Amino acid sequence: MDELAELRHRVALLEAEAAVRRLLARYLYLCDVPLPEPGLTDDERAEAIGSLFADDGIWQGVGGAHGAQFGEHRGPAGVAAHMRRFFAEARPRQVFNTHYLTSEQIYDVGEDHAEGTWVQFQPWVHDDGSTLIRSSRLRVTFRRTDAGWKIARYRTENLFIGDLPSGWTQTLIGNSVLMSVE
Repeated sequence: MDELAELRHRVALLEAEAAVRRLLARYLYLCDVPLPEPGLTDDERAEAIGSLFADDGIWQGVGGAHGAQFGEHRGPAGVAAHMRRFFAEARPRQVFNTHYLTSEQIYDVGEDHAEGTWVQFQPWVHDDGSTLIRSSRLRVTFRRTDAGWKIARYRTENLFIGDLPSGWTQTLIGNSVLMSVE
């Protein structure tokens, strides 16, 4: 491979890495509660999340209670239906959830595919006052499609769930002023 071709290939790999980071960040952002992006209904949010998946994409909770709680969902419509139930029907209702992502390991990157693992932490607050913190390991496969980069397979495995102590937070955001349209 000549030097120019090698440089083009290396740039393409860096662009692929950046694209999958943005895609995963968008997914997690859309899953936060309250939704930082104003103006989306629960149904529109679920559809937006589903649209991040390839036509044959899979969202899967694996391992023990995590797998039993979240199951497997296929295709954009299946993922959207899962998220719709989660946001609109789950009781108690979540009033706060934010994703903190760490330990990135993108270990298989090509110009049309990528795979990696991450660890996430999420504090959850429900409308009944119950709170918890969860940590999960993610293993995500991405694929470039005619519609751009999509999630081909999203797997999540619980590392731990713990109760947060009463009064662990003094304030909670109800909606985002920072992210609202001015």
